[in-house]
Amino acid sequence: MRAAHLSRRPRSATIEPVTAWEDQARVKARPGRQGGHEEGAQRPWENTALSPDQRAALILAEMTLEEKLKLTFGYFAIDNEALKTPIKNHVFPAGALADSAGFVPGLPRLGVPNQWKTDAGMGVATQRSMTPRLRTALPAGIAMAATWNPELARAAGAMIGDEAFRSGFNVMLAGGLNLTREPRGGRNFEYAGEDPLLAGLIVGNQISGIQSQNVVSTMKHFAFNGQETARNTIDHTIDEQAARQSDLLAFEIAHEVGHPGAVMCAYNRVNGAYASENDWLLNRVLKGDWGFKGYVMSDWGGAHSTTQAANAGLDQQSGWPLDRGPYFEGPLREAVNNGHVSRARANDMAHRILRSMFACGLFDRRVIGDISTTIDYPGHAEVARAAADEAIVLLKNTPGLLPLSKAARSILIIGAHADLGVLSGGGSSQVYAIGGPVDGMIVPNEGPDSFPGPKVYHPCSPMQALQARTGAAVSYLDSKDLATAAAAAAQAEVTIVFAEQWMAETLDAQDLSLPGEQDALIDAVASANPNCIVVLQTGGPVLAPWLGKVGAVLEAWYSGSAGGEAIARVLTGQVDPSGRLPITFPASTDQLPRPVLDGLGPSDPDGHPLSDYAIEGAAVGYKWFDKAGGEPLFPFGHGLSYTRFSLRGLAVSAQGLGVTARFVVDNIGARRGKAVPMIFVLGDGWEAPRRLGGFSKVELEPGASREVTLSIDPRLLATFDPADRGWRIAAGRYEISLVEAASDGPQAAFVDLPETAFQQVRR
Repeated sequence: MRAAHLSRRPRSATIEPVTAWEDQARVKARPGRQGGHEEGAQRPWENTALSPDQRAALILAEMTLEEKLKLTFGYFAIDNEALKTPIKNHVFPAGALADSAGFVPGLPRLGVPNQWKTDAGMGVATQRSMTPRLRTALPAGIAMAATWNPELARAAGAMIGDEAFRSGFNVMLAGGLNLTREPRGGRNFEYAGEDPLLAGLIVGNQISGIQSQNVVSTMKHFAFNGQETARNTIDHTIDEQAARQSDLLAFEIAHEVGHPGAVMCAYNRVNGAYASENDWLLNRVLKGDWGFKGYVMSDWGGAHSTTQAANAGLDQQSGWPLDRGPYFEGPLREAVNNGHVSRARANDMAHRILRSMFACGLFDRRVIGDISTTIDYPGHAEVARAAADEAIVLLKNTPGLLPLSKAARSILIIGAHADLGVLSGGGSSQVYAIGGPVDGMIVPNEGPDSFPGPKVYHPCSPMQALQARTGAAVSYLDSKDLATAAAAAAQAEVTIVFAEQWMAETLDAQDLSLPGEQDALIDAVASANPNCIVVLQTGGPVLAPWLGKVGAVLEAWYSGSAGGEAIARVLTGQVDPSGRLPITFPASTDQLPRPVLDGLGPSDPDGHPLSDYAIEGAAVGYKWFDKAGGEPLFPFGHGLSYTRFSLRGLAVSAQGLGVTARFVVDNIGARRGKAVPMIFVLGDGWEAPRRLGGFSKVELEPGASREVTLSIDPRLLATFDPADRGWRIAAGRYEISLVEAASDGPQAAFVDLPETAFQQVRR
């Protein structure tokens, strides 16, 4: 979403018994009964033994049309003079939480709670304010995908869901998973990489974790939000087969795993129609083929019509007054009364919203305002640190350099304010981490003054964390003068350069180089001291012209409020690096399907530049490189370890519609570590020669072994048939390849499959 510029541990998946303070709040929250329900009488929709659909139908029967449609119109919860125009006359909505994403008033007559909405996927965000909420910040979405650990993603989701609930929110705009078609994309850091299986499983589990805390999670941005350049006007064109086998498959898997209460539309157009009024996306695919039972909301400023949007599947307009008109306020009521939108459709819109509120427990465990003093910040810091630990990818390591020797005498750290904290991505997802100053700014006056700024650093110093773990003298130098940095590096035993790439909503990178003179800095430092380690803090892939000169490279991403600790733990070997790339690092922009960003040039708010996704179709990321034959800088799935793993005994067999693979993982090194065995499937007639078919995260002590069984989703063996609106596996022999990112080479086995057609996979 777009913002405007402004001066205890998680619960389990089951709802725990209500505590005393919650029970008291619940009683206070219930208004007097009206409309046929006497004070103190049981409302039938409060019967938790009924299904969410039954409960929604019961309360819907008591509602007037005005009440139903009130649920479909949401407000942006900021008090901003710039929005108080004579036409829009925005007034801060009564009952909303300050500097938050949104608010939808409830219906006190029937006990329908308000919807308090917060951004987003890294934690409880705050619109820019002098006194933001200080909360736990997870690593960025791309970093969570780099863990290759769905269980950890679920725990992380539960953690931020708990903080959202205790901050007074019951809707969280988290669940971003658009595939990385454009490596320069400004919001790639919010998403989960380039592969539909990995992205779908990671984000689906995060959604499940959030909703275990009685908070609605929002799967977004549906669909094909590949870039920020011209995002409000650009039209991405793609055929249905390619769409179903790429981005839509990621959303489909996440939907099956997480069962999100809400889906948020993208800003862009898809095949000519805005995503928020795209009948094919919303009615045919999402609600029809996938059976999505929740509600569809627009992004803030992403609604464009009343009748067309409602009939095409949009259920809730969000973030008024950022849209040009209040389409789902008075105009929607008039459209229903005039028959342009049917009464049945109006009932469906309200039913979907109510159903998600019942399904996620918003009626049964109600938020009671800001009780953030009850948040278990130490426990949540452990979750954030565990995620950051597993997200860090060791891209290169000269033997003997990492982990850092305990005998090292002097370590020089250069750049990126690593003496103070770690970088965060910018925009609406901005979390201000606990532990910093009241304004959340440990490094003021960097980045843009207006949205998507500010540029924020989380208060977890890598330098201080390293000092606590080594006997070496650790010093810091900024990166402003290359000659000074090189001279200081020559005197140090080990030099660590922290390089950064700040990415943010509304801004794409113009190329893949590190901004400023950072490439020159790394080259100069590495020339002066070969024991040079580079720690990258980026929102996606970058080029590395200095790679041959440096001794080691860590990709730390935006590592969250415990990031400095995690970086130091990996550098010193306290933790074995187990992150693997969820995204390909190209060797140059010339290797991309679109070497030049689409939509560049003068901005035309009424223009609609085209972006041809037929170029790569479903061959996104590593599949494009496999198909085109390019050699990337670092391939998808790459990542090194301080120990060694071997894989053996691969056996595959047909199982139902899919394939089962069994194998053994051995830790043949001298350290405890986590292997990431990956199954790839090779087939003919696909978008590319191979697809990721399955993966696992396996922790092993030295000398230990574990047998692993993976099931390959049949859709990863099939192609989508638009004519039959289903999947088809071609008869033939399929090669199943087993690799571990640090292994010497793949193993292969073969399985014969008959021709099979099927419509849907249910999890």
